[in-house]
Amino acid sequence: MPLTNTTAVVPSRAEKPRPRIPLILLTTGALSLAAAPGVWSQELEATTGGNGFYSFSDEVPEVLTTTRLRQPKVRVPGTTTVIEGDLIRDLGITSLVEIFRLVPGMVVAEVGSGTPVTTYHGTVHYEQRRMQVLVDGRTAHRTTLSDMDWQTMPVPLELIERIEVARGPNAAAYGINAFLGTINIITRDPADTAGVETRVVGGSRQYLRTFAAVGAADDDLDWRLDYEKRRSDGFDYQMDHGEKVPFHDGHDINVFNYDSRLKVSPGFDTEFRAGVTDGLNEEDVRRNGDMGLGDHPDIDVRDYYLHTRFNFRTDEHHFFHVQAAYQNFNRRQSWSIFVPEPALSCLRDGLYVFDPANRDTCFPTDADGNLILGTPLTARVDADAEDSRLEFELQDTRLFSDDLKLVSGVGYRKDTYRSATYFNGRGSNYQSRMFGNLEYTPIPWLTLNGGGNWESTTTTNENYFSPRVAANFTLNSNHALRLVYSRAVRTPDGFEQNPDYGFTLHGVQPSVYSEFEGFRIASVNIWEHPDLVTLGQDLEEERIISREISYFGQFPMNEGIFLLEVRGFKDTLRDMISGVIQFDDWTIDNNVAIDQQGFEIEASLEYPDTRFRVTYAYLDQNTWYTGDPNVSEEDKKYNEDLLERLSVRHSGSVAIIRELPMGLLASGAMYWADEFRKSEFQRVDLRLAKRLYHPGFTAELALTMQHYVDEEPDLSSQNNIEHQNQFFLEAGVRF
Repeated sequence: MPLTNTTAVVPSRAEKPRPRIPLILLTTGALSLAAAPGVWSQELEATTGGNGFYSFSDEVPEVLTTTRLRQPKVRVPGTTTVIEGDLIRDLGITSLVEIFRLVPGMVVAEVGSGTPVTTYHGTVHYEQRRMQVLVDGRTAHRTTLSDMDWQTMPVPLELIERIEVARGPNAAAYGINAFLGTINIITRDPADTAGVETRVVGGSRQYLRTFAAVGAADDDLDWRLDYEKRRSDGFDYQMDHGEKVPFHDGHDINVFNYDSRLKVSPGFDTEFRAGVTDGLNEEDVRRNGDMGLGDHPDIDVRDYYLHTRFNFRTDEHHFFHVQAAYQNFNRRQSWSIFVPEPALSCLRDGLYVFDPANRDTCFPTDADGNLILGTPLTARVDADAEDSRLEFELQDTRLFSDDLKLVSGVGYRKDTYRSATYFNGRGSNYQSRMFGNLEYTPIPWLTLNGGGNWESTTTTNENYFSPRVAANFTLNSNHALRLVYSRAVRTPDGFEQNPDYGFTLHGVQPSVYSEFEGFRIASVNIWEHPDLVTLGQDLEEERIISREISYFGQFPMNEGIFLLEVRGFKDTLRDMISGVIQFDDWTIDNNVAIDQQGFEIEASLEYPDTRFRVTYAYLDQNTWYTGDPNVSEEDKKYNEDLLERLSVRHSGSVAIIRELPMGLLASGAMYWADEFRKSEFQRVDLRLAKRLYHPGFTAELALTMQHYVDEEPDLSSQNNIEHQNQFFLEAGVRF
């Protein structure tokens, strides 16, 4: 398409691109070869001034996330998946994390007490530390663990405009956490949602999601206030010594958001957002907590955020914004414990309670092998934690010409953590960075991108530079071949690098143990293998070098359009942090290396009343231990396996959406992931919706069925559902 001055802008949400092609996605190489010969003539006609077919736009889809520039896909230095909000809603997706099953190379699973996790190319288990996640440009992950809590994210599905996923290292644009990629969630502009909207979705396993929003738009101020409740009982049961027992792993979350945009002058507008999250995440006594739980250690959630952004346009060639954001994550979690009398004596004497050499002293048994409890101590402990992030950013975009564009900026972040359990007090980490990307098209068939991010962080007291260079060979305005080289680092977060782990006893009973009131049991007291503990050891940064060759193309046809994107990659990951982070077992270190390669395909075929989408990913991963050579072969293999738990060799999705007569909309999708920790995940979703249109309102009724093809649980033997067919009924109305 013709590249005008407006195609390289990093706009406010009011200016963000809204391609008329709602599915920007992919299929197999065989399908592309079959489709190509018959469409070249129409493609050439379209690129020389045709207006498209049957109201479709033939313009190349654009993305914002990869470099912070607004670029057509033929100029983007890397593969980026775009998932439109309409696709999410038409497929009947029930939670935010489930969306990423649509992204090639990403997998979704549940760990612990039904805690959802997602990752790109594995290398993660409980804590999702290696992808940067943004909501309207605001960093969204928790600060202490650099972790994502998807259940409490303040993003209702109804308000998603689009999600862009930059696949591959993106630290050149966003810094340390964009190690494997970047997820950018862009919400709908308040001007697009003026009025009143409500929706209720209910279904299997006591799933309930309610949404309500009210807003208005005028010449000066657009605003929206919304509320969402999310509730579910989680999985039906878990296995305990071969018996089915209830699984206490549900959640009940309430989210309030306010979003507005004030147009001060033609070249200046301000955005303001605020939100509060309140609720409960259930944690099962058998799956979580430490120190011998006596009840469920449920987590009380109290989060909030404030975000403001000032957008300036000095002229049609120069734009910049200044933004500031503050987020606070507050978690309250407590449970009761009991400690046998002999173990108390060991604690008092400073012995390693679980050291095999002290086992007979600290946990003596009688002649029948029963543990001698004496008069046990009972008390309550907590894992309360509060952390906050203060973030500033200045970004400047200059369009020197259609062929030369520059985005640059600076940023600053302060992370503060407060926890008596994890840090024995409070502390702070600081990050400062400078970033930039230059796009240059010296000749019509070649676009060069060069960018980098310089960053300083107090977690390691070091400076880092993450570069990316790319060459895009534009075959014509609809087709491009990319060659991309990038490097990135991820530094250890606050809890990995600077923990002081211990539980303080409160409400001690009986009174004979009053001396233990306020006593702090530190992790050093209960290490089972003190010689393997790495607590207090400085960790270094993880490093990745990635090479990508990819292709993007779109093929206009008589009545529709076909889009194809293929990515081949080869990555080397070194000094990866692996091991166990537990109260009684702390063994993390820079001790694993990974070589991985593979390819990914994303394709879509769209007609006026039908959309068809396919993704596929293949991953070949080779992992080996590089740490302490004195560690046993079993422990070496264990550290390797920890980074492979979410690494899937074959995965993908197929989706189709079809408009039917009488206002009906039918959709279906299949998601699969094989060799998934020695199990497979396969699920088929079917949805039928009826839409009603009236001069005063629009309404929708829908029924969704999720069919789990495999009876075996994925990832964990505890993740069990009673019925393979799950049903959800929804109703919505908009005035």
